[in-house]
Amino acid sequence: MDQSKRYADLSLREAELIANGRHVLCAYIMKPKAGYGYLETAAHFAAESSTGTNVEVSTTDDFTRGVDALVYEIDEQKELMKIAYPIELFDRNIIDGRAMIASFLTLTIGNNQGMGDVEYAKMHDFYVPPAYLRLFDGPSTTIRDLWRVLGRPVVDGGFIVGTIIKPKLGLRPRPFADACYDFWLGGDFIKNDEPQGNQTFAPLKETVQLVHDAMKRAQDKTGMAKLFSWNITADDYRETIARGEYILETFGPDADHCAFLVDGYVAGPQAITTARRTFPKQYLHYHRAGHGAVTSPSAKRGYTAFVLAKMARLQGASGIHVGTMGYGKMEGDASDTIIAHQITEDSVNGPYYHQEWLGMNPTTPIISGGMNALRMPGFFANLGHSNLIMTAGGGSFGHIDGPVAGATSLRQAEMCWREGADPVEFAKGHGEFARAFESFPNDADKLYPGWRDRLGVAAA
Repeated sequence: MDQSKRYADLSLREAELIANGRHVLCAYIMKPKAGYGYLETAAHFAAESSTGTNVEVSTTDDFTRGVDALVYEIDEQKELMKIAYPIELFDRNIIDGRAMIASFLTLTIGNNQGMGDVEYAKMHDFYVPPAYLRLFDGPSTTIRDLWRVLGRPVVDGGFIVGTIIKPKLGLRPRPFADACYDFWLGGDFIKNDEPQGNQTFAPLKETVQLVHDAMKRAQDKTGMAKLFSWNITADDYRETIARGEYILETFGPDADHCAFLVDGYVAGPQAITTARRTFPKQYLHYHRAGHGAVTSPSAKRGYTAFVLAKMARLQGASGIHVGTMGYGKMEGDASDTIIAHQITEDSVNGPYYHQEWLGMNPTTPIISGGMNALRMPGFFANLGHSNLIMTAGGGSFGHIDGPVAGATSLRQAEMCWREGADPVEFAKGHGEFARAFESFPNDADKLYPGWRDRLGVAAA
């Protein structure tokens, strides 16, 4: 059934839709299956996303037609489809009238992802009008809170040197805590990796106690505050809360040194919102484990990493992993800076829409995935700032002189970028950074040809 007469209106103008402020706008890359027209399929997609069915039904009235999702722009050559969703369509909490990402996703990438006439459809951007934006929680804590704990300025407080304990699974509580202590002698921030939780060989409560002791000893030794991001992800919201409460009870006066990590993609919006609302004073660390199943450029359905990050800011994530923008081991390229800018700035362009965040707190870019000191000067130059958290696992523990030297080399790499120095020349006066060349020789060969002669290092 061709529904384009009802669910498409190509006379609508995007600027007017934005000015009126009553629609969420979504941009998709969509391809119909062979034998189906583009506008016909787009209209069917909009119908399935809102008020439509595959047949005419007697229960539809004039009000229902007034909240139809409408296709307002198509470009078949670019496979571009834009749909306007009336904000009235989206679910609101009965407890406080607030908005929810679960409802947004149900409509915008719900049943339409399995329609028989759609070859693929993937959301690449969305626009949130002020009337809907104000209904989302947004972040309650930001990187400013971490800078404050670290004793830094709360404006441009700079690079937070972090790691992931390696191996990410398989350590018992004591070796895990010892590894934390070793890194903290040079670094700031440690996070659980996504599988770490309450394994039988590493009970969470024992691990928490030993890590707290390691943190206190590292702080006494260095005279500097330290941070840890605990994985509190669980299927049951009561388990998430129980883990968080135990951590806060154990850390006591050091509770503000703890972030709470939630695997927001696999555990979903409910897990993020449970943590955001139950522990509003804790830094909420959104880990994206599994997101590549839909966000990878090779995946033609779902949504992009940009869309995921934008949703995370709405939900209240204090920080979210944003990839390495082509500088680490993960998928991505230099243009992914658009993701970091979208979550940190107040007025910013996306791939298709300009978004005004109206003072909503920013979300910190968290960088991980194959990063080490040698890759960082180029990364910072591409991004344009270093107000972020770096969690370099192999980049710290893979350093030839151990994790303290690894952490120090990361700090020195940021100094190198700030000074605009040539990395090989800079290495001559900074030993830990220099030893990173020997620690990661394949990267050194690729990024800095001739480094061995310039640093006087013999071939392996």
